[in-house]
Formats: sequence, C-alpha cells, structure tokens
Amino acid sequence: MNPVDTSATQAMSDAAAAAGVPLVYVNRQPINVDTLPDNQAFVASNESESSRQGFIEQCNQWKAAGKAEVSVYVMQGELSNQAAVQRTQNYTDVVNEGLCAVKVNVIDQQTANWSRDQAQSLMTNWLSTGAAFDGVLANNDEMALGAIQAMKAAGIDMGSVIVSGVDATQDALASMQAGELDITVFQNAAAQGGGALDAAVKLAAGEAVDQKVYIPFELVTPANIDGYLSKN
Repeated sequence: MNPVDTSATQAMSDAAAAAGVPLVYVNRQPINVDTLPDNQAFVASNESESSRQGFIEQCNQWKAAGKAEVSVYVMQGELSNQAAVQRTQNYTDVVNEGLCAVKVNVIDQQTANWSRDQAQSLMTNWLSTGAAFDGVLANNDEMALGAIQAMKAAGIDMGSVIVSGVDATQDALASMQAGELDITVFQNAAAQGGGALDAAVKLAAGEAVDQKVYIPFELVTPANIDGYLSKN
C-alpha cells in the first residue's frame, strides 16, 4: 500500500487487520506507524533525514558564497501528506538546532502539491512581487524544476540562487548537470520496493519482520552526481 492520504491509514490498517490480511506500507509513512498490528510493516526512507540533508548543504553553499543572511521561498507538497509536513519541518529544525551556517528569512511558504506546473505558476507569482531572494527550498524535485522554469523564463541568473529538491529524479539530475538545480537527495526507490516486497513475502508466510525498515537518503550535488545518474 502506498497511501495517497497518509492521515487516513488507521482505517486501512483496521480493515486489513479485521480481515486477517498482512499489510505493508511503502514510501509514505502511515499516521499510525507506531501502533501497527504485528502483521503490518512500513518500508521507506526516514523523512526526518530527507530535506534536512539538502538544506544543511544549501546553508553551507550560501556561506561559501560569502553570505551571512539569506531570504528564501519554500514550496511544500500536499499538506495532507506526511512527507510534505516532515520535509518542511526539517527546514525549521535545522535552523532551530543551529545547523544552518547563515541566517535564513522565509519570504513566503506555500504548497504546489508536488507538481511542476503548479510550482512554475507559484514561482511566477512570487517573482512578480520583485522581492530579492537567494534560493528556493522545494519538498521535491518536480517543484524545484517548476521553480527553475519560472526563474529561467524571467531571466534570473541561476548562478545567483541556490535551489534544492528531494528525490534525485532523472529530470532533476539533468537540470543539475545543466547548472540549474544545485542540490537534491537520492531516495532509493528500488531498495524501498525490494524491502517492501521482502516484508510482504515474509508476512504472507507467517514470519516476523521489522515493522519499520528505513532506507537511507543520500545527498546529491554536482560533486558526486556521477554516482547517481543511473540509479533512479
């Protein structure tokens, strides 16, 4: 099960448990992840490490560029989705924990629902205000790419801003190679799918499994992109 609305998974778990059917959640964390029945499991990457890695790197790049204070825009995924909530929270946590090398001011924060098209429209609206900014923090690569499309259309020098996403999709890596996207975080889809299938087979056979299996996120920048070009 890859739930669209992660806040609705308690009912899904209850239905599967009542029917005696093993259930494995994959990729998106169910709201009831800490109270899953014995024959249910969750396999994914730990979202508390996702955008956190990318944002810390973004802060370091701003510092390396000689900036002590920056202004940014934040693009969120679907607000009912645990990943969007956590990835946005990660930005706040990094700042509150003193892990960002510069002072960060958020100009605006809105959802673009994981969508490249919606992100392009949102970024276009933000650009119309004329506010100076130093970067974009996007909950996923699709929104980061939409923001980049809007900035390019407006004649923004992509070397003057730092843009981060999450997932390390093929389109995102191509954008990074073109000198547009600065940072992404690899989410290992094959390992998540394989781990979920392994858990499902074991549960179907009546075997015990770990109820939480986390596949590590991995930071991707132009410095190490070659190792990720064929992974997703």
